[in-house]
Amino acid sequence: MNRNTIARASAALALFTLCGFAHAQVPGHVVPPDAEPARPTYPEGAAIPRNMTDAERAWVERNPITAPVLRAASSPVGPVHCVAEYEPMESIIIAWEGDASWNAIQKTMVEHITTTGNADVWIVVDNTTERTSVQSTFASSSANVARIKYVVRPTDSIWIRDYGPRYIYEGDVRAIVDHTYNRPRPNDNLLNAYYGGTTRRQKVYQLPLVHGGGNYHLDANNNGHATRLINNENPSLTESQILAYWQQYQNLGTTLYTPFPTSVDSTQHIDMWMQIIADNKIVISDWPAQPGTTQDVICDNAAAAFTSAGWTVYRTPARTVSGVHYTYTNVVMCNDLVLIPTYTNSTITSPTNYNNLALATWQAALPGKTVVQVNCQNLVTAAGVMHCIVMHIPVHKGGVNPTAYIQYPQGGEVFAQGQSVSIEWISDDDVSPLLADIALSTDGGATFPTSIITGTIDDGQHTWVTPAIDTANARIRVTIRDASGNTGSYVTPAFTIGDPSCPADYNGDGEFDVLDFLDFLDDFGQCEAQPGPCGGIADADVNGDTIVDVMDFLDFLDAFGTGC
Repeated sequence: MNRNTIARASAALALFTLCGFAHAQVPGHVVPPDAEPARPTYPEGAAIPRNMTDAERAWVERNPITAPVLRAASSPVGPVHCVAEYEPMESIIIAWEGDASWNAIQKTMVEHITTTGNADVWIVVDNTTERTSVQSTFASSSANVARIKYVVRPTDSIWIRDYGPRYIYEGDVRAIVDHTYNRPRPNDNLLNAYYGGTTRRQKVYQLPLVHGGGNYHLDANNNGHATRLINNENPSLTESQILAYWQQYQNLGTTLYTPFPTSVDSTQHIDMWMQIIADNKIVISDWPAQPGTTQDVICDNAAAAFTSAGWTVYRTPARTVSGVHYTYTNVVMCNDLVLIPTYTNSTITSPTNYNNLALATWQAALPGKTVVQVNCQNLVTAAGVMHCIVMHIPVHKGGVNPTAYIQYPQGGEVFAQGQSVSIEWISDDDVSPLLADIALSTDGGATFPTSIITGTIDDGQHTWVTPAIDTANARIRVTIRDASGNTGSYVTPAFTIGDPSCPADYNGDGEFDVLDFLDFLDDFGQCEAQPGPCGGIADADVNGDTIVDVMDFLDFLDAFGTGC
C-alpha cells in the first residue's frame, strides 16, 4: 500500500469518526436518546464536506447557531462599495485543509493564480509545522513563491468561501464584513477576526446574520443575489430585516431566489448555479439532461429575469448524478484568469462531454481572459468546487501609500470649547499601517497648523479636547504612516467649535488678531463710502441692523478688545 493510499484511508477513517459512525459498533456503548451529542471534531487531513455532517446536525439541534446581538455603531458609517469578483484583486485566500487530493487541486490553483492571475495567495495553515510542509510543496512547483503568504491559524475545513472575509471599501479603505458561519466549526468562524484585525490590521464588522458566504453573488453596481436559505438560517428575522442588514453593511440591494432542493444541492448556495462576470454579464447553469426539473426551472426563470433586465446571459451545462451536483459556474475569477472545473465522471463526459461545452461557453463569455480547466472530480463529491474554497481580497486603493477614512467627526457637528471628542478612523495599506498623525485646521483645511498628536499607534481612536477657539471651519486631518515611510491622509468636512458668530473672529480662522481687524476695516471702509445700507458687505454689519455705521465699528472694537 503506497503512502498516498494510506493517507487517503486515514482521512476516510477520520471522517467516518467525525460523522458519528465510529461508536455505532462499539459493544456496550449506549447513548441515551436525550443525551447531549458530542461536539463535532475536525481531524487534520479529513475531507470535511461543505454540507453539514450528521454529527454537526445533531449538535446544532441542541445548540442552535445564532448571530451576535447587533451593537450600536457597529456597521460602516462611510460610503460603502462591496467588491465584485471581477474587479481588480490583490490576493486570493485559501485554507490548506482536506486530504491529499484536495491539496493537489489547491496546488494547481495557486500555481495559476500567482502567475497568470497576477495575484498573491494567502494560505491559512494550522501551525508552523504545516507551513513548512506547504512551503516544501511549492518549492518545486510552477507557482511564484514570492507571491505566497501564510497565516498561521487553525481552521476546521477547506470551505473558506462560506466563512472567510467579505471585503468592502469604506471610502478608500478596505474593510471586512464578517458573518456567523452556518456550521458549528469554531476555528473557521474565528478566522476573519484574526486575519483582518491582527494579520492585516483592517476593520472587521460583524454582520448580524447566520450565513454561508457562498450563498451570495454581487455585481459592482450595488446588486446582490442569494437564495432563501438565508431565511431558514435566521428564523428570528423577517426577510425585509435580512435584506436591510445587507443594505446597511454592504450597500447592496439583494434579490432572493428559491433554493435548489437539498436532494440536488445539499448546500442550497447560489454559487453552485450562477456567476456574475461583469456589470451586465452572467453565467447561469442549464440542465439539458434534466429538463423541467425544479433546478432547471429555477435557473431558466433567473436567466429570463436577467435577460429582461438587459443582461447578456450565458448558459453552461449542469447535472445531478447520484446526489452529486456537477456545476460549471462554481469558478474562480482572478484578474485576467478564470479557473473552471472539469470532471471525469462518465455520465458527465459521455455521450456529450460537458467539460468541452463549459470551456466553449466560458471562452465565449470572457474572450479577453485566460480560461484554465482544473480537474475537480475529487472535490465536487463533497458538495462544492473551486469557488467554494477561495475568498477574494481586492487591491489596495492607495498603491504603496496608506489610505484612511475618518468615521468621527463626520462634519457638521457642533462642539463646545473644552469638549472631549473621540476621533475615530480606519486605515489600510499594501503592507500594514503603523503610525498616525492628527492635526487641526481652523481655516477650512487651507492649513493645519495645530498638531493634536504625532506618531500615535494607528489603533483607530484618539480622545481630543477641543481648544478655546470659535470657528465654523474646523477640520481634522488624519495622516497614516507605514514602516517604509509612505503616508496617506483623510480630511473631514467642516465642523464647528464654540460660537463662531463672535464678530472679533472676522475672518473665521478661530483666532482674534490683527488680520481680523484689518479685514473689518477694509469692509467697513467700503461700506462707509456708500450712502444708506451697505448691501453685500454683510459681515461689517456687526449689530445686524442692516446699516453699516459707527455703531458697528464700536461693537466690533468692543468684541475685539474682550475676545468676545
